[in-house]
Order: sequence, then structure tokens, then C-alpha cells
Amino acid sequence: MKRTLFLLGDINFLGVADAAGLFDRVKPALAGADLVFANLECCLFDPPAGYAETRGFYAPARLAAALADLGVDAVGTANNVNVGAAAILGSLAALDGAGIAHAGSGADLAAARAPAIVDGNGLSIGILQRTAVFWRGQPATARGPGVATILGHTAYRPMIEHGHTLTRPGVPPEVVTWADRDGLAAFAADIAALRREAGFVVASCHWGLKHDVLAYMREYAHAAIDAGADIVFGHGPHAPLAIERYRGRTIVYGAGGFSFQAEHGGVALTHWTGLMVRLDLVDDRIQRTSFSFVQRNDANQTVIVPPEGVAEELRLLVASSAPLGAALTVADGCVTVTDR
Repeated sequence: MKRTLFLLGDINFLGVADAAGLFDRVKPALAGADLVFANLECCLFDPPAGYAETRGFYAPARLAAALADLGVDAVGTANNVNVGAAAILGSLAALDGAGIAHAGSGADLAAARAPAIVDGNGLSIGILQRTAVFWRGQPATARGPGVATILGHTAYRPMIEHGHTLTRPGVPPEVVTWADRDGLAAFAADIAALRREAGFVVASCHWGLKHDVLAYMREYAHAAIDAGADIVFGHGPHAPLAIERYRGRTIVYGAGGFSFQAEHGGVALTHWTGLMVRLDLVDDRIQRTSFSFVQRNDANQTVIVPPEGVAEELRLLVASSAPLGAALTVADGCVTVTDR
């Protein structure tokens, strides 16, 4: 049986009072899909007067209906702007009311770590989401609400270690990252457990810094595939990141934005580019992975952009993906991912 799945980057309704028409330009492309998944980078929550938490993105709870109207079946909620116990629980209630499955946050750690398992036309699709970018006090605890996290570590290595013989005070060090060992084992165990429950597994991760694919990200991505994930879908930075092919499977390190009007402090995000990833399956196996580019227009609508309209973004993506074993081929207005 043939099935079509779509994976969308960050959806953030901060600054959106009325979502009418927001997705009119992309809805036809998603129509008939067997699954549509997105990273929800905001809480659907109406803060009461005097609400003290200021680190999160809060949008009207009624906008859950806009996700349902777009055809979104499931969202990930583990990211750096889903902050505050009341906001997280209120947002999950709004999603439940709209019939949208969710993974990545919950009333306690067990609920936050739990996957979403949805039916994709007879195929059980398991989605697990974690964030490596989070605030102090944001992770869920054994008895408290929060998000499910993965942890990366950072160190700074003098460049002289790489064969530089010239002493030059002030030369910046190399930034080195690595995955937390315990976190890596727990992440792999959660993926393996989901693999036993679901016929198809999506590992979704919120991470990244600018355009870089950091070492800790590759460690977590490889561990997910080794443990049974069919695809790793990353998001966080406001631009596409490199794509990797590992053991015959695809890792999208960064899908960029799908709908994003404003960021911290309500500052308008006037330009972003994202990837709308399409997976064509036969039974439970991916036969083709492709993507279209999306951007926003002046009305904040998400629109599909032909590859020639984002030539520089495409060039950078091709160049950064090649060393990771992925070949990107343009045809019929979209880009297909294959082994290089």
C-alpha cells in the first residue's frame, strides 16, 4: 500500500490574532496525506493577568483549530519556547480538544517522554520528540510538568592542537560538542521501545546553532537510526541545515520554519526559508524522500517556492549535504534526497 507523510518545520503563532488564510497556499499540497507532523514552537495558551513567565511563546488557544484545518495530525512540543507549567498543560489540552496528537511535553517526565502513536491509513506511526535547547527549570520531572530533553556538552579546544605552529594571542578556540552518555543511552532505549510498538518511527529533535551541524547532533541522530528510527527530523534554527544519509536512512538536521511571524520580544521574523519534507512509502518502507522549499509572503502566508527562487539556499544545502553522503536532485519543482 502506498502512503504519503509530510514533516513540517517550526510553526509559531506568536503575534497571530487570526489564522484565517494563513495556510491557504499550502493546504492543497498536503491534502490526502496519511500523516502530517510539525514542530509546534509555541504554547496554545491564554495567559491570565499577571502571568509571570516571559520566556515562552504564547498564542491564543483557539488557534489549535488552524492546525486541524491544515490537516496536522500530530505535533512535537519539546522545544525551548514551550515554557511554564500552566502554559504547557493548557496547550496540551487545546491540542487534545482539536484532536491533534502530541509528543515531547507532559504533566511529568513519563508523560513528556511518551511517544505519539497515530494511525497512518492502517500503519501505526510512532513519533518521539526531544529538545537539546532548553531553559533552566524547563525539563519535566518525576512529578512536575515540562519538556523531554536530550543533553549535549560543550568544550573549547585551542586551535594550536590542530597543528598551528604560530603563536597568536586572541585566536578563537574551536567549539567542541558531544552527546551526554546517559542521555544518549536513554534516547536510544526510548527509540528501541517505540520501534517495538510502531510500524514506522520518526525521531524528532529540536537543536542546532545557526547553520552548523554539531557533533552532538550527529551522535543523537545516528543513535536514533541505530535503535530503529526510520527518519530523523530536526528543527530549531530558522534556516535549512544539511541533510545526511546514514545506513540507508535520511537525517534532516534542520527543516527551518513553516509558519513563523515573530520571535522573542515580538520582533518580526521577516525572512525565513523552510523545508516541507515528503516521504512516499510503500507499505512501511520509504521509497522516496523529497522536499519543497517554503517561505512567507507579505501576508504572513506560507507559500511554496520553486528551487530556482532560493538558489543560494539550495546551493548551500547541496554543498553541506554532500560530505554527509546525501545527493540532492532537483526535478519538477522539488528536491529528491538519495545516497551520494
